[in-house]
Amino acid sequence: MNAAHDMGGMQAFGPVAADACDAPGASPFHAEWERRVLAVTLAMGATGQWNIDTSRAARESLPPAQYLGSSYYEIWFEGLKKLLMAKGLASADEIASGHSQSAAKPNVRVLKAADVSAALLRGAPVDRPATSTARFAIGDEVRTKLMNPPTHTRLPRYCRDKRGRVVAVRGTHVFPDTNALGQGEQPHWLYTVRFDATELWGPDTTASSVCVDCWEPYLHAASA
Repeated sequence: MNAAHDMGGMQAFGPVAADACDAPGASPFHAEWERRVLAVTLAMGATGQWNIDTSRAARESLPPAQYLGSSYYEIWFEGLKKLLMAKGLASADEIASGHSQSAAKPNVRVLKAADVSAALLRGAPVDRPATSTARFAIGDEVRTKLMNPPTHTRLPRYCRDKRGRVVAVRGTHVFPDTNALGQGEQPHWLYTVRFDATELWGPDTTASSVCVDCWEPYLHAASA
């Protein structure tokens, strides 16, 4: 999806400014409501009504002005609201009032307080057993595809149709482009590809190189 969230390599947004939350030992939250948004997002993810890629897609589909004018956890909260309403777990009126106005949706998993620590320690690994041979190897020259899907993808806009070199083979992982759409995990090989900065942005750059994790469907052989 080409939207405001895909800001890599874009100009005129100014430097990234550190704040008090970046200090060693500081709380990562600016306010208590941010902590609650993170907690509720994790708890609702545990219901199994959507996956992490669906959640990312909901956030990046916010209107550009809203996305760029919102803080990190404001974006998370807006994305969560979209998912709650889309899955019939809460209505707009219930979210606005903060109170349930109808019976709970049946057969939804609940993450209980006593199980939170174990669930967080367990995590949600996205590596999967390989069912095919990797098409590329370390040292291979590749070119990313020129693609502009209207839905979620993890291939950044700034490195599409660019030549790079495979520097690591990461195994097979859940493919976010299909997982976000509810079309299944469809695992594919994942590679770390190194791009010369001049390949991405031309001669007007002070960077040396950029490494990007690319799923196999994003790549062609450089000679193709």
